[in-house]
Formats: sequence, structure tokens, C-alpha cells
Amino acid sequence: MRQSLNSAFTTWTDLLLGGENSAIPWTKHLQVRALGFCLLTIAAGVGAYGFSMGLWNSPTMAFYLALKLPLIIVITLSVNALINGVLAQLLGSRLSFPQTWFAILSSFTIFALVVGALSPITIGMALEVPASDSEAAGETHRRLLVFHTLIIGLGGFAATCRLLRLFEHFCPNRRSAIRCVVGLLAGNLFVGAQISFLMRPILCQPGLPVEFLRPDMFTGNFYESVIWALKHSF
Repeated sequence: MRQSLNSAFTTWTDLLLGGENSAIPWTKHLQVRALGFCLLTIAAGVGAYGFSMGLWNSPTMAFYLALKLPLIIVITLSVNALINGVLAQLLGSRLSFPQTWFAILSSFTIFALVVGALSPITIGMALEVPASDSEAAGETHRRLLVFHTLIIGLGGFAATCRLLRLFEHFCPNRRSAIRCVVGLLAGNLFVGAQISFLMRPILCQPGLPVEFLRPDMFTGNFYESVIWALKHSF
């Protein structure tokens, strides 16, 4: 058990530092063991962070988000798999469709490591801020929405930097790698943000019932909700 944990920590460290001994060989050879490692890391890291987000509302909401946030990543990867493969080919990478999918999966694994490492802080914050049934719940909800958006942005930035380094290894030059990463990032952000909105509540608004999915899930979009939160927070 201890040896397995040490091996996992070594692999996580290598992923965060660039993936020379993990992400690059994994992408080249598409190892089944590596696939399981990435999916388990995403389930644990993103799940822990989702738990911390939902804890402000209730333990039930915390459990829901621990399931939903990793699921959002898997759905985003699945929906965008064909588009990502086509874009990577058109923009100059030498990766096959499965290799492109796995490269993006490794970047989501890094995202999971970043937000998972911050989850103890966000759990403490969820327990210390005004509760979801308090008079200050509305303002707290808006500020938490902005705060969590920033954390997700931080994790996404770290994952993007490592994805660029990975594509530099497989593309003929840095310019081609940048084009690939920008194209893939734009598509994944657009689809992923909207999927997360459809699968709301992510951070349940005060006064609304705690549900796994909203009955009005197709009303509005993610970007409108973030703009609204920014306008009413400051």
C-alpha cells in the first residue's frame, strides 16, 4: 500500500512538472494502466473539490457535486473527442485521435491535482462563511461563485501550460503546438462550461431545493450566470 502511494505521488509530481516520465510515454503508447490512473485521479481530485463546493448548501449537495464534477469532465471529453482529434490534425500535431484524447485527459488530470489540493481550503471556507439559510446567503452565494470560478481558472491555467509542453513534444514546432492548444482549449472551454451549466446546480442558489439536476436545465447559459454574479458582487 505504501509503495503504491509513493508511486502515485511520484507520478503526480512528474505530471505537474511536465510529464516527461508519465504523460509523454502514456500518450505515445496509450497504456491502459495510465488511463485508469488518470480517471481515478480525476475522480478523487475533482470529486473532493466538488464536495467542498456543495458542502456550503448541504451534505447531500456535497455528495451530488462529488459525483457530477468528474462526470462533467468525462462528458466533455466524450462530446469533444471527434472535434479535438480533427482540430489537432488540422493544426499541425502528429497525434492520432486516441492520442489527442489521452493528451487532453492528462491535462484534466493536472487540473484535478490542482483543485484537489485546494479542496481542504475550500472545505474550511464552506464551513466558515454565512450558511445558505442565513440572511447573508445571497451575497455569499455570489461571492462563492466568483471565487470558485477563479479557482477553476487557476487549475485550467496550470493544465493548459502542461498541455502546451506536451504538444511541443509531438508538434513540429512551438507555433504549431500553440495553435493546437489554443484551438483545443477554446472548444473544451465552450462545451465544458455549457455542460456544467446544463448539469446545474453546481453551487445551489439559496432558497432553491437541493436537486441532482434542475427541471429547467435548458434555460439560459453559463456565461450569463457568471456575468450576473460579477455585476452583483461588487
